[in-house]
Amino acid sequence: MNVEVILNDVAIETTNFRQELLQRNGKARHKINFDFKVKSEQSHKITTLLYKNDFTVKVPTKGLKFEATIYNYSTSIIDLTVEGAVSDFKLELIEKV
Repeated sequence: MNVEVILNDVAIETTNFRQELLQRNGKARHKINFDFKVKSEQSHKITTLLYKNDFTVKVPTKGLKFEATIYNYSTSIIDLTVEGAVSDFKLELIEKV
């Protein structure tokens, strides 16, 4: 199922979207996981966004909005300096305390 995730006003079409609530120190925190593709022409914008590691997360179809940081991420090994290249990103975000 494709789900749109908005990170700091940048809309990302995702696949394999999953959400859960984690209990930490008596407080429930949202954690979301998803996959998305990044084309070479988008790589600078996306990597700069992720480097900030400080996000306002919105998932309109799930009614979610929260502040988050990266819990885990990975990318496939693709040289995004090559025109037309596409890399697979996996991203996990967790709500800030």
